Amino acid sequence: MCPCRDMLDLLANKWSALAIGILEETPHRFGELRRLLEGVSPKALSQTLKRLESQNLVTRTVYAEVPARVEYSLTDLGRSAAVPLRSLREWVEANAGTG
Repeated sequence: MCPCRDMLDLLANKWSALAIGILEETPHRFGELRRLLEGVSPKALSQTLKRLESQNLVTRTVYAEVPARVEYSLTDLGRSAAVPLRSLREWVEANAGTG
């Protein structure tokens, strides 16, 4: 089995690719991501973020504040994965509806 299969499966997931695209701009809190990722359920978003974190694409930062503030941001690896995903998104946007 290809050693890259798990990573490709993760990056090919709709919510993963979209979350990486959003996080490429700036770190976001869970609720912000949920609003920006229209249609994602809290469970699906939570699972997606955990998978991205487990593959070192996303980091979860908890700030010592009351109430607690948690932000998600891309790691260096996540930023490098965002590059081809951005190219794919731009290609889709340029060619949507041409087929």
